[in-house]
Order: sequence, then C-alpha cells, then structure tokens
Amino acid sequence: MERMTRNPIALAVIAVIALVLIGSTFSIVPETQQAVIVRFGEPKRIINRYDPGEAFGSSGAGIIARWPFMDEIHWIDKRILSVEMDQQQVLSTDQLRLQVDAFARYRIVDPLRMYISARTEDRVSDQLRPILGSALRNELGRRPFAALLSPERGEVMDNIQRALNRVARQYGAEIVDVRIKRADLPEGTPLQSAFQRMQTARQQEARSIRAQGSKQAQIIRAEADAAAAKTYADAFNQDPDFYDFYRAMQSYETTFINNGSGEEMGRSSIILSPENQYLKEFQGRR
Repeated sequence: MERMTRNPIALAVIAVIALVLIGSTFSIVPETQQAVIVRFGEPKRIINRYDPGEAFGSSGAGIIARWPFMDEIHWIDKRILSVEMDQQQVLSTDQLRLQVDAFARYRIVDPLRMYISARTEDRVSDQLRPILGSALRNELGRRPFAALLSPERGEVMDNIQRALNRVARQYGAEIVDVRIKRADLPEGTPLQSAFQRMQTARQQEARSIRAQGSKQAQIIRAEADAAAAKTYADAFNQDPDFYDFYRAMQSYETTFINNGSGEEMGRSSIILSPENQYLKEFQGRR
C-alpha cells in the first residue's frame, strides 16, 4: 500500500479504472426518458416506461445499475413528439385544389416495440409523415372545402387520427392529436374563381330570402285586408240603412264638393231629375 501511495501514476490509473467501472455500472434515468437495456443486441428490460395512470414523482426515473461493458442503454423520449407534414395539394369533392399544412403529435407508449421496429424517434417520424399525408388526402378528398370551415372539421381530424394511429401502433407509438395548420386555395385563377362562386351563391341566397320575405308580406297584407273587410262588413251589417246613408254622404261630398281643383273647387254643376235614385237621400225617409 505504501508503494502505491508513493506512486501517483498508479493511483491515477486506479482512479480512472474505478470511474470507468462506476460510469459503466450506474446511470441516471431522467424523468423525460425511457431506457431500454440491451445486452449483446438483445433487449433485457425497460426503465421508466410510460404509464398513463402514473402519479407525478412515482416513475422509475433515478439511478439504476447495469452490468458494465455488457449492457447498453438506448434512450427513448417519454414526452409528446411532433411530426410535420410537407405542404401538399389536396383535391376536394367540389373540385377545389387546396394547399394543406398539417402536423401530428404522438408519444412512444411501447418503447420495446419502438426499439425493435425503428430504433429511434426520427425513424418513427419518417414513417408517420407519408402516412399522415395519405390519410389527409383520403379524408379531404371525400369532403367539400366548406367542411374545413364548419364544426365538421373536428370529425375530419378524428378520422385522420384513427387512420394514423393504426400505423403508429406498429412502431409502439400513440397519436395524441392531428391538426391542420392551413388549408388555402392556390394563388391566382383558382382562388378568384372560388371567390366568384362564393359571391354568386350568396347572391342567390339573398334573392331567395327576399322572395320569401315578399311572399310572406303579401300573405300578411291579404290576411289583414280580409280581416279589415270582415270587420267593416260586420259593423255595417248591424244597421244597413245607416250604411247606405253614410256611403251616400261620402259620394255627395266627392261629387259636389271635391270634384274640382283650385279656384273651381266646390263649383260643380250637375243637372239631375228630382226622382233620380242618386238623390234619394235628399228626399228624406218615408
């Protein structure tokens, strides 16, 4: 021992060997990572596996021990990951070409399957990206452009998520969410044509609404006129003689007083026989 203490080089070599052994034996698993322990290429165990019902602070993260120089650790992210889809054109059922940007969020829930099938998260994203584009084209190709502007959009996203999830399970992943960032018409003629069709459709809808309003107004007006006529008839039928007298007075007023205009108003001259029925109200009641 004294010989070793007197030889600092030997102490340094022993310290380095000890550090290497400790580093190869013990590792720290972060909360955000899942560790797959592989021995000679064969997976042996999984540390800090994702558990949806796991309480905070009760995961398998922390210091772990493994066989030095035999066990290798492959780290797999435990957090939600994102895969972006390249912008592409989609043809809707109303023959509109749309420029669509979309993305999906996923999580590795089966690290062993993911390690066997893909090894890394980047390869999982590379496999999911074309499937996302294909599912998006298939779903939007069965719907009109207006579906993306209505509550039906949620159903579209759910269908795409289910289609993508069937593929994601093969890589030990679970799709958490799918969203369309943008769905625009291409610049130029298609866009102007779409605006023109939308304007024409709204004008037709406005004409239809005005026609319905005019129809309802005529119906209401006719019903009101009928009700007024009925009210007048009921009132005058209570005393027909008075009604005849009243109508005759109105006729006399129009004929004898208001039959002129300006200076000649009230100067009408009419020659009638005293026995004329038109003047019966002047003859008094018998």
